[in-house]
Amino acid sequence: MKVSIIGGGGRVGSNAAFALQCAGIVSEIHLLDANEQMAQGEALDLLHGTSVAGDQKIYAGNYDKCADADLVCITAGLRRKPDESRLDLINRNVSLFKQILESLKNAGLKKDAIIFVVSNPVDVLTRLAIEQLKWDPKKVIGLGTQLDTARFRSLIAMETGLPPSQIKALILGEHGDSMVPIWSSATVGGVSLLKLPNFNTALQQKVFDRTKTSGAEAIKLKGGAGWAVGLTIAEVIHPIALNQPKVMPVSSQLTGEYGINGTCTSVPSLIDQRGVVQRYEIELWPRELSGIQQGAKQLDQTYAQIQK
Repeated sequence: MKVSIIGGGGRVGSNAAFALQCAGIVSEIHLLDANEQMAQGEALDLLHGTSVAGDQKIYAGNYDKCADADLVCITAGLRRKPDESRLDLINRNVSLFKQILESLKNAGLKKDAIIFVVSNPVDVLTRLAIEQLKWDPKKVIGLGTQLDTARFRSLIAMETGLPPSQIKALILGEHGDSMVPIWSSATVGGVSLLKLPNFNTALQQKVFDRTKTSGAEAIKLKGGAGWAVGLTIAEVIHPIALNQPKVMPVSSQLTGEYGINGTCTSVPSLIDQRGVVQRYEIELWPRELSGIQQGAKQLDQTYAQIQK
């Protein structure tokens, strides 16, 4: 499988390439960046590790190299400021994203390629990719709350002292300020998290608040998130590359699920080499469902603004 990473010279793109290299599940990694020298440097650095990590082809190149990609991962974008919401990025990132989509069109990207959007605001840009490219919606995936879910589980583990890999808890809805923690189904090793001693409402709120502000915290401390994002990008690509179906909270265009139609937002979704092949409506508390629906309305309002 060949993966092209647009923004491959940046922190997120290069970290994703490294995660894919270490996993060894794709045969070819192509890095593309507006800063061509950075893309070449990252590709060279990764190439130096191929004798250790595996035999993948890793190189930098222009949009023409995307033509035969099986999956195009778009990480390029302007960096979010510490006090800026992801939706505030819309006015700064949409024109750049449209240029990327136009370049992919001109490159002759094959019609069965999967478009994987990481750039923020990811839910809005995922929908924009579907409509601008006139692409099959099931083949356009946004990273969505897959990243928030990973952060959420890790922070729960940190606060409780439990193994992170055994925490099963979801963040759904918008990848942004209206994201929704799904406490109703949160478990550790099959045991409800809400039944744990001392895991009270105040601690739950503390974990969720830090989850929601984790991106801004990383920007403040080191200039931006990278490693966890790279790992979650690789995690989404795994079931596509290996055709081993997996259910993940990624962003895709809903068709009536949870009472939402046309909006790209994150719900539990089955992914394989075809893209998003099914979405699941799980039982939620009323306030959880309402939160997802309210987030979708906000996303629709934002999307309407960029169509003017």
